[in-house]
Amino acid sequence: MPSANTSYGTSQVADMLPVSITAGNSPVVLGMPHTGTWLPAKIFEKLNDNGKKLADTDWHIDQLYDGLLPDATIVKANFHRYAIDANRDPSGVSLYPGQNTTSLCPLIDFDNVPIYLEGREPDDAEIEQRRIAFHAPYHAALKAELERVRQIHGVAILYDCHSIRSHISFLFEGKLPDFSIGTNNGETCAASIEKAVEDACLAAEGYSTVLNGRFKGGWTTRHYGQPETGIHAIQMELTQSAYLATENLPFSYAPEKADLLRSHLKELLKQINDMATSGNLTD
Repeated sequence: MPSANTSYGTSQVADMLPVSITAGNSPVVLGMPHTGTWLPAKIFEKLNDNGKKLADTDWHIDQLYDGLLPDATIVKANFHRYAIDANRDPSGVSLYPGQNTTSLCPLIDFDNVPIYLEGREPDDAEIEQRRIAFHAPYHAALKAELERVRQIHGVAILYDCHSIRSHISFLFEGKLPDFSIGTNNGETCAASIEKAVEDACLAAEGYSTVLNGRFKGGWTTRHYGQPETGIHAIQMELTQSAYLATENLPFSYAPEKADLLRSHLKELLKQINDMATSGNLTD
C-alpha cells in the first residue's frame, strides 16, 4: 500500500507536488479538492489583486478534519482551485445548467468578479495543460485510493470535504445551511449512508441542514459514486461561518467554534465507517 503522505504527479517547483496522500486502512476516503493554496508563479502572476486573495478557498478544511477518523485515507489537492477546479467535469460541462457557477478554470470568483489581469486569462491550450498537470493527478490518486480500500473491505466510501462562505448572492439566495449534503438525489451512495449522515447533521443542535439543496454533489461525487460497484460517495459542504472567525480576510480558524463542529463531524464519520466495516449498507 502507498505510504503516508505519498504524492502523485509533477510540479512546476521542486518543493510542491499537486497531490498529497495520507493512506489509511479505513473504508472511508476523505477527498479535499479545494483546501490547497499553492499556485505556480506563472499562474499567480496572471491574477489581478482580487484573484490573488484566493478567497474561494475551502479554508482550513484539512485542519478541521484532522484526526477525526484516525485510519481514514486523505487525498488532498495542494494546488488552488484557480489553477483548475478538481471538482469540475474535466470536459468543462456544467454540473448545474442554468445556474450561476464557476468554470473548470475559473475566470471569476464566487461574487462574479474577474480574477485575471485583462488579457491574461488561460486559453484552451493552457486549460488542457493545467488539466494534465493538476486535475488528472488528483483524480488518479483518488481513484487509486478508492480501489485500494475497496480491495480491503469490499466497499469504499468517498466523503468529499468542502466549505464555502455562508452568504454568496451570485450562487444562492440568503444563508446557506451549515450542513449541505450532496448525493445527487440519492444516486451516489446507499440510502443507509445518506440517512446516517443526514440524521447526524439534524441531531447537531444549533446547526441547519439540507439534503440535495443548492449543492447536490460535484463532479467527484457523481463520477465515483457508483453504489452497485461498492464505491459510495457523498459530499459535505459546510458553511465557513460554522468554524471560522471571519468569512473575509484573513479567514482565521476559530478553535472554539471548530471544536464544537468537529465533535459532530467525528460522530458522523464514525457512523459511516462502522456501517461499512460491519457490512451494514442497505439500499
